[in-house]
Amino acid sequence: MFNPNDLGQDNGNLYGLPNTFIDAEVIVFPVPWDVTVSYGEGTSLAPELIREESMQVDLLDLEHGNFWKKGIFYLKSSPVLLEKCKKNRQYAVEAIKLQEKGRTTADSFTLKSNLEQVNLACEEMVEWVYKESLKILNEGKKLVLLGGDHSTPLGYLKALNEKYTDFGILQIDAHCDLREAYEGFTYSHASIMYNALKLDNITSLTQVGIRDFCEDEKYYAEKSKKKVNIFFDRELNYQRMEGKSWKTICDEIVKKLPKNIYISFDIDGLKQQYCPRTGTPVAGGLEPDQVFFLFRQIKKAGKTIIGMDLNEVGNDVWDANVGARILYRMIGTWIAD
Repeated sequence: MFNPNDLGQDNGNLYGLPNTFIDAEVIVFPVPWDVTVSYGEGTSLAPELIREESMQVDLLDLEHGNFWKKGIFYLKSSPVLLEKCKKNRQYAVEAIKLQEKGRTTADSFTLKSNLEQVNLACEEMVEWVYKESLKILNEGKKLVLLGGDHSTPLGYLKALNEKYTDFGILQIDAHCDLREAYEGFTYSHASIMYNALKLDNITSLTQVGIRDFCEDEKYYAEKSKKKVNIFFDRELNYQRMEGKSWKTICDEIVKKLPKNIYISFDIDGLKQQYCPRTGTPVAGGLEPDQVFFLFRQIKKAGKTIIGMDLNEVGNDVWDANVGARILYRMIGTWIAD
């Protein structure tokens, strides 16, 4: 008999829960991939480390109670995908270094070849995630994708694009991720939202916590005819300094959201103390409780969450410990009554 008050049992599942795929309401789908990262490496190793650190999480949640009873199951991480990631990461690193030295595909066969290899591998990853996600959704399960870097959810979004005629994305992040083929990589972690917005049924993108972006991304958002709404970290802080409450700010964010919402949580949206080994850390950021208060306001407004991802957790015990707790609260937000 499972006792949530006992020492967590490392049974291969998250939080030591006794669930199987069949009896779990939520399936956590790990995607160990960080081929195109442009700064820190290691997020491909985060899913398994998060699973290990999840044994430290007490299951009674102050806000959502014992929602774990509805069942959470962690799919076995793919060793084949991880090996493919490691192999292609070498090609990506070489391609980045060549570009930093001023080489182009016109004068470097190696650069051209490496970019083609990496783009093909990333395309195959996206297609694999799409097919696996569709299988899980067709079983009537709620799916939480666990990266890896932020390129990993695109296949999941493609699957949801077939299931829903319209939905919006709420993105918690330090970055816009609206770059086109960043560093020559079509499926870069910095291009996830640029690629996602090509999907026909995604009607809007609302970004919260943004504090690192380029001119092209800002222009893309401005010309989107309000399809992309950015709540910049600095502006949110200034508003609070001037006396605006976080509740008022959250209500303004919620007004930008459609009925159906997909939540994409890049952990670098938080202050760096919570995720020091994340792939691309940026000073500033949100507190976890600010994010989850926003999620609470979304549910109070009657919005429907249709999917989630958590990504960019660093390959470090502290990052994974925080990641396991963030993941648990995300799931509670979704499935608690």
